[in-house]
Amino acid sequence: MSILVMLGPKFRDMVVSKKVKVLSWRHDFLTPFIGLLLIAVTLVAYWGVQNHEFINYDDGLYVTENYRVQAGLTMKSVTWAFTSTHASNWHPLTWLSHMVDCQLFGLNPGYHHLTSLLLHIANALMLFLVLKRMTGSVWKSSFIAALFALHPLHVESVAWVAERKDVLSTFFWILTIWAYVYYTQRPNLARYLLVVLSFSLGLMSKPMLVTMPFILLLLDDWPLGRSRVGRLGCDLNSQTAHSLNFRKPQSVWAGLVLEKVPLFGLAAASSALTFFAQQQGGAVRSLEVFPIETRISNVLVSYVSYIGKMLWPYRLALPYPYPEMLPMWQVAGASLFLVSVSILVIHYGKRHSYLRVGWLWYLGTLVPVIGLVQIGSQAMADRYTYIPLIGLFIMMVWGIPDILAGWRYRRVLFVISAAVLFLSFIMITRDQVRHWCNSITLFKHTLNVTTNNFTAYCQLGLALSGQGRFQEAIPILSVALQLRPSHPETYNHLGVISAQEGKTQEASAYFSKALRIKADYAEAHSNLGAILLQQGKIQEAIEHFTEAVRINPNFPVAHFFLGFAYLLIGDQNSALEEYKILVQINPNLAKQLSEKMIRKR
Repeated sequence: MSILVMLGPKFRDMVVSKKVKVLSWRHDFLTPFIGLLLIAVTLVAYWGVQNHEFINYDDGLYVTENYRVQAGLTMKSVTWAFTSTHASNWHPLTWLSHMVDCQLFGLNPGYHHLTSLLLHIANALMLFLVLKRMTGSVWKSSFIAALFALHPLHVESVAWVAERKDVLSTFFWILTIWAYVYYTQRPNLARYLLVVLSFSLGLMSKPMLVTMPFILLLLDDWPLGRSRVGRLGCDLNSQTAHSLNFRKPQSVWAGLVLEKVPLFGLAAASSALTFFAQQQGGAVRSLEVFPIETRISNVLVSYVSYIGKMLWPYRLALPYPYPEMLPMWQVAGASLFLVSVSILVIHYGKRHSYLRVGWLWYLGTLVPVIGLVQIGSQAMADRYTYIPLIGLFIMMVWGIPDILAGWRYRRVLFVISAAVLFLSFIMITRDQVRHWCNSITLFKHTLNVTTNNFTAYCQLGLALSGQGRFQEAIPILSVALQLRPSHPETYNHLGVISAQEGKTQEASAYFSKALRIKADYAEAHSNLGAILLQQGKIQEAIEHFTEAVRINPNFPVAHFFLGFAYLLIGDQNSALEEYKILVQINPNLAKQLSEKMIRKR
């Protein structure tokens, strides 16, 4: 006979009550403890970013050479953020976040990096809490959040200032899911508008979030179970059942889709605006440059490559060069793998819904950036996995315990495996973060792990020349020209180096070559004009400066030199007009250039 039975019901009730209180206290303590642990390990992995510099690959576009962002939160700059498609995107909240950093910290790169790191930590914490709320599983949710926080593939999104849009948009992505879970508990208009608001803010940070309505439908399937209302003939969620007013399975799904029509509308509008902005900015590559069969081959191989890099994060680089032709065995192997996994997911997903949800999450969220519409010249990018990998994490974290459910020592295995995995990720991530210290370390690493990487050669040469290391930069840029002989920007870079070395004839030849390749290259026109001005060929210089400001009316340096050239020929009225324009565009630069010219004279 049990001792509790012998001691009587009152004592039993007291023991049970005490046990419940202890368990409740442990549960209340566990969540903040896991949160603090997530913060600590993420800081350990990424703390090196506080000493990093800006890099010369898009950081100039977003911060260091963007005078509107550097102006901080002014009425003019905020208006520009909401009306501009600068950088071939419409993402006003991303611009505002950079403006806030500049207003608070100036151009101190360490604080800009820390802002991105804090957003990444917030994302990991929110992911943990929202998964815990949806599934009720503390440990599995925390495991996924730790994978998200520490995986080396996410370094690119966190350690690159220009990719602030990744961490910022994901913050609103997870906030949207949180708002949606809140809405499903008691559907009403106010809660639904909160979902719409969060989603809208996410789209204004990065348009890759257009797949959100699709993800919410997946969550309706698992873990929320909203798709099973009526199908099982039971009331899993009475509020949901009442709001949908459906009982048949087909009708339930129709209601769930209909419920998200406003969200699909926002996604469609964002997609159209993004395509327009990217096409206008010249980021969309034509089918002549990247034929459809090449794109499809790269899509198939990229889907599998991302999985490979998730399992074995090795030879990570920025950027990955687009292959001229992928071997047929790679394309066939990737196709076979994707089809096989999909068949297995369909088969086992009937009993384990998380497999279906995780796999479709991964495939679906990569669609906007997988390369069917090719943006830029990279084959793939680590930053594109920031959200999609969550789907694969779900499959693994819920699937592996199910596979080992009958094994006696599974808990010991889980603890040891988790410790080894996370320690390995921390070390690899710290090493990967180190490569992002500055442009030179980053692109030297890229050249070590990739081949025929034109962009890396070009950016490394530009970084070396920026430090005055011209003799190192010239052979690097020469290799870039061998890889892409008709690249006007490389000729322009070589021209700038020659001009700084005092080789004006050589510089003039480089700028002229760049203009023969690309006649509407504003920077080359301005640089050639500066050489001609130096040679006393003022009228020819004016023609090039005029062409530069015609191509790019907001080109401050060209306006300055055009005004200066007008002064040299005595046309003070025209000079005054150019300086007025310059002051309107960038008053700080106008002052700096004027002081620099006065010192030279």
